[in-house]
Amino acid sequence: MEMYSNHSPGFYVRRRLLSNIPAMVGLGIIILSTIIAVLGYLIMPDSTPSVNDGAIQIQKQVPVFTTKLLKIRKNMEVEEESWLGRLMYGQRSAYVLVPVEKYRIDGYIIEAEMFGRPGEWQQYDLLNTVKALFVGEAEAEGFESGENFRIEGDKVRYIDVWGKVIETTRQELLREFEEQNIEERTFWLGTDKAGRDMLSRLMFGTRISLSIGLLSVLISMVLGILMGALGGFFGGKTDSVVMWLMSVVWSIPGVMLVIAISLALQSRGVWVAFVAVGLTMWVDVARVVRGQIFGIKQKLYIEAARAFGVSNGQIIYAHILPNISGPLIVIATANFAAAILLEAGLSFLGLSVQPPTPSWGIMIYEGYNSIGTQNSWHLVAFPALAICLMVLSFNLLGNGLRDAYDPKTLLK
Repeated sequence: MEMYSNHSPGFYVRRRLLSNIPAMVGLGIIILSTIIAVLGYLIMPDSTPSVNDGAIQIQKQVPVFTTKLLKIRKNMEVEEESWLGRLMYGQRSAYVLVPVEKYRIDGYIIEAEMFGRPGEWQQYDLLNTVKALFVGEAEAEGFESGENFRIEGDKVRYIDVWGKVIETTRQELLREFEEQNIEERTFWLGTDKAGRDMLSRLMFGTRISLSIGLLSVLISMVLGILMGALGGFFGGKTDSVVMWLMSVVWSIPGVMLVIAISLALQSRGVWVAFVAVGLTMWVDVARVVRGQIFGIKQKLYIEAARAFGVSNGQIIYAHILPNISGPLIVIATANFAAAILLEAGLSFLGLSVQPPTPSWGIMIYEGYNSIGTQNSWHLVAFPALAICLMVLSFNLLGNGLRDAYDPKTLLK
């Protein structure tokens, strides 16, 4: 048996945690999910804002679905976002997606057979497909009123979206078309009911769930530690008021309290979810802090600090809270899992994140409305699996931390 004098208590906590395989698996999943959430749009197949780029023609396609996409250039200016802008908000798409089976080009006309409609062909103008043209009354030399392009043999003159006259050739248009306007894309987890990429929406949902969980836990920890410390340290009437407030909040179901907060704030969305979920979870933290402080405040080192004239606030902050960090870390992981579940439920009810921003709860709701229709199983299965896996990971980590901080196991 090793002696405590050789190592700090933190060494034994880490050793116990690292030897707990389920806890390490949970931690690995959490770290991977955090990387996905942080990188976000930079690694998602669909990097458009709110992952909202799709085509209704390919709705509810099963996993590992591959199709050819004709990308038609929008007649509008689409600014290129900076690296930080893409990371935070995504990059707007400059194209409209049209799924096709096959295509052919005759002169300046693209003929495409529509996806899912064999034998039905649509025609698209090559220049309008490749270039963003000026829309409106143009005033340019060599162009009549209302014209935005002219074709003379293999040469093409057109007015771009910024009002400049550009000259190009058919060969250049064909080359650009093959490089940028036709794409074969695989949807590894299929598509949703609007033809959007399920994998990208699940990845974005990871960012939503982890961010709401993190900020909600921070709110609950700050409020819970404050209220628990006040009640546990000062006792008396202060403790009675804190206990009364805890009892009132505890008696209200979490979902009902969130609904009440949403109604009081007259708003729905991500920020309301942060506040509402955080305000429903502080009671558990306060209860643990209050109980721990009751057991610690009579210790000799607390009495010594009082004798030296240390203020009550400094005693709580510097001498009591560091000694109850273990239980607080454990309850924080449990609250993180509870926050993810609560946010998913709120999104399902339409009280949290609003469409088209994807969250796992919204995806389950959309899939629920499609139950009974063809190719709809994955619309519910994948987001439900993501929620279960994330909650399980935090619970496994929480159990491992609980065992690691247990004084009875530190020397094993």
